[in-house]
Amino acid sequence: MAAVQGHLSNGADGPDGTEAGGEDTPPAFRHAVAALCGVRVRPEVELDPTPPPRRLAPYSYALEAVVTGASDDEELAEGRLILLHDPAGHDSWRGTFRLVTLVHADLEPEIAADPLLPEVCWSWLTGALEARGLPYGEPSGTVTRASSHYFGAMGAREPSTRIEIRASWTPAAHPAPEPARPGPRRPEPAEEGAGEPLGVPDTAGHLAAWCDLLCQIAGLPPAGAAEAGVVSLPQRRGPQAR
Repeated sequence: MAAVQGHLSNGADGPDGTEAGGEDTPPAFRHAVAALCGVRVRPEVELDPTPPPRRLAPYSYALEAVVTGASDDEELAEGRLILLHDPAGHDSWRGTFRLVTLVHADLEPEIAADPLLPEVCWSWLTGALEARGLPYGEPSGTVTRASSHYFGAMGAREPSTRIEIRASWTPAAHPAPEPARPGPRRPEPAEEGAGEPLGVPDTAGHLAAWCDLLCQIAGLPPAGAAEAGVVSLPQRRGPQAR
């Protein structure tokens, strides 16, 4: 996968064909997508916007990622994260936003043989969210372990095992502030962009937790505190060399 390039206002169309950054797109969704585009990731993780599915929700945005090893040609894990938004709400989501992911990686034989591997992989997902203090609800998913054995002309290859996590969860929105004590009210002009709008989850935090999951399934050690921060994803202009 090419290095991060990105056309960040694209890739999510509303019911009438409006773009994610268009005037007809709900402000809550625009804010959620903008937050995704400001997350800094580890140098081993490469992120790219990718066309999202069009039928899962009125509004959607997707990112794909690959975790590389010592060489850029060595892919340790890869995945896709999709942000869905339905302003009318969704009964099964119990909210207006939903995150959907697919993550997979090849495993070392000794790890693949662990009978508790599916439970451990699922705990990596929930643990990544909880480690960052991200409230969420209605988690659902599967963990699949698939072994491959090679024969004939491919018989010299060692058996391999691939793990795949398919999951979705509802990111909790920012809670409403506590009511102010009774007293004289003096309206103050709100600063544009100040604070988090109500009803919008911390999508940046969920993306960071998802990258933690990717790195964990790839076998990388935990990231240091020095890697916390924010950068922007560049604009997509076409293929770039590594």
